[in-house]
Amino acid sequence: MNIDKIRKDILKKRGNAFAFKFKGARNQVDEFIGKIVGVYQSVFTIEVIGKVKRIKSFSYNDILIRNLEIKEVAIKQS
Repeated sequence: MNIDKIRKDILKKRGNAFAFKFKGARNQVDEFIGKIVGVYQSVFTIEVIGKVKRIKSFSYNDILIRNLEIKEVAIKQS
């Protein structure tokens, strides 16, 4: 898989909610549910779903080196 294929895949997923798992430095793991809201040349942004709205940004390289995992999730709309 290359960066262009990853970017196209992220573009298709824009606007939908997914479960994300980010493996950071020193074995820190951040798991959250969010929507992909922006797709740019080098990065994409995710709006975290929760009590406080936050925006996180990631590079396509994070997916390529498997630091960021994206899984489908069913969200109940209230």
